[in-house]
Amino acid sequence: MPDGPLGEAIRLGRDLVANTATHPLSKPYVGNALNCTSCHLENGTHPRAASFLGVATAYPAWSPRERRVITLEDRILNCFMRSCNGVRPPLGSEVSVSMAAYITWLSTDQPLRMNAAGPLGPNAVPKLDVDAAQADLARGQALFMARCADCHGKDGQGDAENPPVWGQRSFNDGAGLANVVPLASWLKVAMPPEKTDLTDREALDIAAFVNSHERPKFRLSEHLPPAEHLGTYNAAREP
Repeated sequence: MPDGPLGEAIRLGRDLVANTATHPLSKPYVGNALNCTSCHLENGTHPRAASFLGVATAYPAWSPRERRVITLEDRILNCFMRSCNGVRPPLGSEVSVSMAAYITWLSTDQPLRMNAAGPLGPNAVPKLDVDAAQADLARGQALFMARCADCHGKDGQGDAENPPVWGQRSFNDGAGLANVVPLASWLKVAMPPEKTDLTDREALDIAAFVNSHERPKFRLSEHLPPAEHLGTYNAAREP
């Protein structure tokens, strides 16, 4: 990790990824109990679970959801609105720049791979070839109680070490994981963390059960700050 101000920004970004919901800089922009590392395991260094390794090489990238070419900072800030059910931090803010610096540092020495299809890095979670309509909720419930409830609770609300997976303290329905197939794909490579041995069908059924519960509704207007706070000039103003 570099010395000086750049290294300080990278270390701050790592802290924000690890403690997004409680760090004093990021907490005002978070509306639930999730941290970035709740989904991007091991502060994004897990090679398979929504890894940050190499992800900066994919940006700028076309985003089908936003219908725009977006930057890495855009992608980070939009996650605050959806996965963190909060408010988008200002572009160029200390939160934005530090998190982008950390994620970019994790792509050091990797070749540029700008992605015309979507904002996905080289270690993106592979999409499972499953049909959400074929999921079995009863089987998913039984599997959740047997494989997931010890950490996330029978009520899905987690504990001090493990995140809530539904309800008001979890991600809203605008998040990517609020869709059954993306959640199943993530579960397949990430859970249970000590032994990721779910079959495709088991991952699908658990995902469908988790997403059958209520969670916050995403309304873009409620997650955008006033226009004057969308961005900030973050450089010195002296000549």
